[in-house]
Amino acid sequence: MKIQTFSIVTGGSACNARCPFCISKMTPAEGITPSAPEINWRNFDRACLLAKQCGVTTVMLTGKGEPTLYPEQISEYLDSLERHNFPIVELQTNGIAIAKNPEEYKKHLKFWYQMGLTTVSISVAHYSAAKNREIYLADKEEYPSLTNLVIMLHEIGFSVRLSCVLIRGFIDNENELASLIRECRVLDIEQLTLRPVNKPNNPKMSEEMELWFINNGIGWESLEEMESYLRRKGHQLMKLIHGGVVYDVDGQNVCLSNSLTIDPNTEELRQLIFFPDGHLRYDWQYEGAILL
Repeated sequence: MKIQTFSIVTGGSACNARCPFCISKMTPAEGITPSAPEINWRNFDRACLLAKQCGVTTVMLTGKGEPTLYPEQISEYLDSLERHNFPIVELQTNGIAIAKNPEEYKKHLKFWYQMGLTTVSISVAHYSAAKNREIYLADKEEYPSLTNLVIMLHEIGFSVRLSCVLIRGFIDNENELASLIRECRVLDIEQLTLRPVNKPNNPKMSEEMELWFINNGIGWESLEEMESYLRRKGHQLMKLIHGGVVYDVDGQNVCLSNSLTIDPNTEELRQLIFFPDGHLRYDWQYEGAILL
């Protein structure tokens, strides 16, 4: 069995954003509550051992909420990960808490860097602050400066990835994609990942959320237009598990991926997912996808 990424659920379910496509609200809670739960360290070490034996080189600290609202638990995980020697350790975040409180978070970030965190992956929907506010902070007056956040992360020493969800009316055509890539070049962003917004298989999803996906998901035509642009303007570097393709576009690393976690026709898994209660899963939406 080959596995691409080892994801670790950090903290509780609290979040400082209001994304209409929130994956945490559309998938089973798996025991995660607003407060950070106790960690089953015995099973954590078992999960790390399995990940290493399956060839995993990348760990992703993520959450069912916003991980940076639980900085102490991020530190705990990094401390425990150090002895397992994974070469790449990433943190998935919306970046809002860090950008709004840079001095408070700078000490955490510097400590995390020393403990082995290599990459900060920032979730965005656009290069425009106004557009990002629509998605992440629609109930607030402004979205914090992405430029200042990236500059601070680079000054500490981190690599930065923008993880951009593709939504109708946002990044949904080749011109908008070209503008996003140019903005990444200006900010010296190391990696850009693009994923179309997808609706998970959840029979309990509200009618309102179902309607949001119908109205805001990008069509195949838009996706094909952007994929064609990457093929024309870029040089294909590699193909990842489950179909993601990485390009070099004028010196910018760009990965066009998807949200598919499992493929029943292969023994390769996109990710292992460790939950603090000790359960080890390999899919976010199917409760039966469990190893421990």
